[in-house]
Amino acid sequence: MKKLSEIKAFGGIQGVYSHFSESTNCDMTFGLFLPEEAKYNPVPVLWYLSGLTCTHENAMSKSGAQNWAAEHGIALVFPDTSPRGQAIADDDAFDLGQGAGFYVNATQNPWVQNFNMWDYITVSLPELLFNNFSLDRNRQSITGHSMGGHGALTIALTLPDTFCSVSAFSPITNPTNSDWGVKQFNAYLGKDKTTWQAHDASILMKEKGFPGPILIDQGSSDQFWDLLKPEALIDAIIERKQAATFRIQEGYDHSYFFISSFMEEHISFHVDALYR
Repeated sequence: MKKLSEIKAFGGIQGVYSHFSESTNCDMTFGLFLPEEAKYNPVPVLWYLSGLTCTHENAMSKSGAQNWAAEHGIALVFPDTSPRGQAIADDDAFDLGQGAGFYVNATQNPWVQNFNMWDYITVSLPELLFNNFSLDRNRQSITGHSMGGHGALTIALTLPDTFCSVSAFSPITNPTNSDWGVKQFNAYLGKDKTTWQAHDASILMKEKGFPGPILIDQGSSDQFWDLLKPEALIDAIIERKQAATFRIQEGYDHSYFFISSFMEEHISFHVDALYR
């Protein structure tokens, strides 16, 4: 692992690091905020998964999350959204290839060699983090935005024993029935649609549910509403009779202005679960 930068922020350290990942077969970059409390004891962790076109840096720089994380003594992890590099497969479209890993393990060429973001987020990066930083493996929660909200929900619903709580900002909730999903799943996973279902939050919600708290915020003026399909997840929550909070926030769009407006509430929500 290589330290790229460490900057003091809100009494803690906002670091950026790179490392080789066997999951993606390339170097990966991530951001990690450690509050001051990490000097003395392992601290709880909140994962933040970003959306299409983003790197580790977008939420790290724009969400304002470090302020609230420092207040409550929790760490923040900001992974990248895909493998990257000149030798890594890519596509001219913004929603496929680098910056658009969709948090799945690809099985199709040319993506299969590197695009294993599910394993990277759930296996490789956690092992690196918990072996090298003062973090509490038994107190983890997860959140994300858009494609990252899709990732947060599908990962938490699949690995409920790992995460104390899950939240999302404007998540892609039904990718098996959306142009933000069908295109990518065809490319990464192939034409067998049965393999797609494990990466659809609405399907997983109906089948599995989640034993911990759930919070979802969706802007009413989101320009990507029809691609996100929030109604599919709302229906799944009702069908499952799942305890969850799903809020339509009037007038908000899909931007980081929306995310930063409600980040304090999301962190407080996770803190309640992490310190329970």
